[in-house]
Amino acid sequence: MADKDFTHFNASGEAHMVDVSAKASTLREAEASGRVRVNPATYELIKSGGLKKGDVLSIARIAGIMGAKRVPDLIPLCHPVLISGVEVSLVLGYNSVEISAAVTCGGQTGVEMEALTAVAAAALTVYDMCKAVQRDIVIEDIHLVRKSGGKSGDFYADFYAE
Repeated sequence: MADKDFTHFNASGEAHMVDVSAKASTLREAEASGRVRVNPATYELIKSGGLKKGDVLSIARIAGIMGAKRVPDLIPLCHPVLISGVEVSLVLGYNSVEISAAVTCGGQTGVEMEALTAVAAAALTVYDMCKAVQRDIVIEDIHLVRKSGGKSGDFYADFYAE
């Protein structure tokens, strides 16, 4: 018998997509963030636009948006949701690219996976565009920052709570 807390398993313990048809449509929002650490030389190439593959931050932003839209194709059992907005931000930090993504929809299930996937896709794109000049790039700290909407209400990561 499947644990009642794990909704992606049926009574026989088999994985299945949760039926959300009885859930109310509400405004759902999620924000995630992560970081790509690079060495000083790679940082300067990103900053100056000197990488042969092009503008790293712009291309990674588009990759993040595309990633959010492709979640049901990548993550088993995720529902396709009608995303109403995706914002992906890439900012240069100290020898790093700081990435955040915010996703919204009006629907019956949340958009946490869309926000997390947006950050992951953007981070992987930074890696891909920089790997020719640095192989030891580190992608780290991808996490959910906050989410709102739905029956379970709001969530703020401990470090983010006011």
